[in-house]
Order: sequence, then C-alpha cells, then structure tokens
Amino acid sequence: MPTPIKMPALSPTMEEGTLAKWLVKPGDSVSAGDIMAEIETDKATMEFEAVDEGTIASIMVDEGTEGVKVGTVIAMLAEEGEDLEEAAKAAPAGGEAKAEEAREEKVEQEEKRTEAPAPAPAPAAAKSDDGTRIKASPLARRIAEQKGLDLSSITGSGPGGRIVKADVEDAKPGAAPAKEAAAPAPAPAKPATMGGDLDAPYEAQKLNNVRKVIARRLTEAKQTIPHIYLTVDVRLDALLKLRSELNKSLEADGIKLSVNDLLIKAQARALQRVPLCNVSFQGDELYQYTREDISVAVAAPSGLITPIIRDAGRKGLAQISTEMKELAGKARDGKLQPHEFQGGTASLSNLGMFGTKQFDAVINPPQAMILAVGAGEQRPFVIDGALGVATVMSATGSFDHRAIDGADGAQFMQAFQQLVENPMGLVV
Repeated sequence: MPTPIKMPALSPTMEEGTLAKWLVKPGDSVSAGDIMAEIETDKATMEFEAVDEGTIASIMVDEGTEGVKVGTVIAMLAEEGEDLEEAAKAAPAGGEAKAEEAREEKVEQEEKRTEAPAPAPAPAAAKSDDGTRIKASPLARRIAEQKGLDLSSITGSGPGGRIVKADVEDAKPGAAPAKEAAAPAPAPAKPATMGGDLDAPYEAQKLNNVRKVIARRLTEAKQTIPHIYLTVDVRLDALLKLRSELNKSLEADGIKLSVNDLLIKAQARALQRVPLCNVSFQGDELYQYTREDISVAVAAPSGLITPIIRDAGRKGLAQISTEMKELAGKARDGKLQPHEFQGGTASLSNLGMFGTKQFDAVINPPQAMILAVGAGEQRPFVIDGALGVATVMSATGSFDHRAIDGADGAQFMQAFQQLVENPMGLVV
C-alpha cells in the first residue's frame, strides 16, 4: 500500500514551511535515514529524512513552494513491487489541491512583486459533455482560459485524473476551444519607490521564514522585556597568553582554541558563581536553571541563529572548541537539528571580529540575559597604579529586569571580568 509523505513539523513552533529543495525524484529508491528534501522552517533550513523504504512514486509539491502547511501530502512512496502510476494516484483527497494552492500563492506573490496586473479570476467550473464536473486545479483552469483550451479534451495526470498545471502547459488548442480570452499584456517592469521625502528606488525582497521569526521575537523582546544594560572593561592580556600556551599544547590533537571558546567558558563559570542570573521570567514563576547552556550567536546566510553549548560550565575548553566549530559549520550550511539550537539558558554575542568596540544586545526570550562582547584593542590603562597600555575589551550584559536585579547583574559582570583577567579559573 503506498505511503503518503507529509510536510513534517521540524520545530515545535512550525506551522508551515518552504520546500526549499528536493533531493529525490519520481522513480528513486529511498531507505530509512536517506535525505529526501531540504525544508525551510521558522528556525532554519533543515534536512528531511525518509522514515520508510520504498520508491518515490510522485512529487506533489514543487521545490521552492512556500507556505506548505504541516501535514500536507508532499509526495507518495510506493512499496516494493507496487505500480508507481497506481501509487501516484492513491494520494489522499485534497492533497494535490493543498499543494496546488501553495503553488498558486507563490505565483501570485511573484506577480505582485513584479507589479504585473492581477490575473483574471478563475473561470467557472467546466463540465464535460455528459454534464459531470471536470476535475482541475484553479491554476490549471486559469491557464486553460488564457490559452483557449477546452478542459474536456485534456487528460489529467493528477490524483483521480485531476488536471494540473503541467497538463495545460503542454497542451495545444484543440478543435473545441474555450472562448478566446486574451490575457492582459503585462505592465512594463519599473522600480518601486518609497515616495515622499524618501523617494529612492528599491528592490523588494521577500522575508524568509528565519528572518520573519527573528523580526517577531526581537520585537517581542524589546516590547515586553525591560532591559537593563551593564558594561565593564576587561583586560585580555592574561587570557590571550593562556590561549597561546594552550594552543601549543593542543596542536598535536588538531585543536585550536579561539578567544570566543574561552569567553563561552567564562560566561558559564560566571553563571555558576552568580546563579541568580541563570534564570528566566515565566509569568508568575521564575525558573532557576541548574545547568549553564550557552546559546552562541552565529551569522548564517538565512539569518542569525544561536546553536547551544550545553552544560558549558562543566565542559573542558577543548570540548567546547570542538563542539562550537561543528555547530557553527552546521549553522552556516543550514544543517542544524532542532535540539542543537532550541533552548539555552543565556546567550553570547561577539562582534569583536568586525572591529565593533561596544554594543547592547537584545535579549533572546525566554532567556533573561545576553552578553555582548566587543573587540579587544590596545588602550591606555592603569596597571598597578601607573598608566600603561593593555589589551582591553568592553563587555555589556543585557538583563531582564523582571527576573534579575541590577545588583545581581553587576555581580555577574564582575565575576565574568575576574575570570577573564585571571583565566586559570577556566581550566580547573
């Protein structure tokens, strides 16, 4: 019996997604664990694995289709020995219609972006000579009307003989064409403008799912979380020296620690020393966490994402470094799994590599704090009562003032400063 392959829920908040890319085609054999498609969720672009073995009988949703609801049938899988054509026709009722609706929505969105005139409304349902209703998708009907095609003369390739877009695109006008209806000529493309005082040309770009979630969550954070910001200047010289020494000893193991690896550890150890900052505000309750899971901001092509170093306070620097390199690579390739970026008890954002001196980061709800670190730079600094030059980094903690008092946040920043300036506490 053929098996319908449905749009999966790849994250707890996913309601719909974009079928970014098919990695299989009709006729391909798959086994459990094989990667069949790449799906863009509300968090990231993720791989979709087969859970059964069989042969792909049909693809119901084209790659690039946006707004595919969770549970929509996107393909049909035939078991060994089953006829592929029969399996393709066994899709549940409505599956093709849902897929076609998603494809139509994509076409309409493209038309709006190019400022073409709205397409003519779909014609009334056509009927065959014997009076029965002809099964055809709305998009197929529209194309048939524009091309002057008689739907009753076309054989549908969709489930139950339904006429779909591909059937009418390949068809030629027959002896009994529908009433001629010339499609309106598209308006010449022109750059859109904002108008008013900002009358500048621009190109509208549709937001991907990840960017939509970033926009929604950061707006929520700034509107609902009372932020308090605390900044300290931290000397990096001792940490840089320790990093150099550790990297020499780890060279034979192929491990090279970054400054960020040590800062992840320092933040986790500071949370251990000041556990009142390892919390989150949850309505009428305050969640006190007993493990330091650090979400680390990574810039990926689809947008910002925060893979997590779990239990960072108890992990060694070499393990943190290895995990961070692997997670960052998967984040940039869009290969993170949900458990690798969902959760976290506090966040770290480092823009120092771009030369940023100091910044205030937005809290990642439902967490109650995020640490923003800038570039280490040579600055005048008082050392043992005398003016000298030191490598100094500005670090700013953003705290949810509903959950963390200013004094507790200040103690955390002091603990972080002490751990970075006396870094032997990171290796014991």
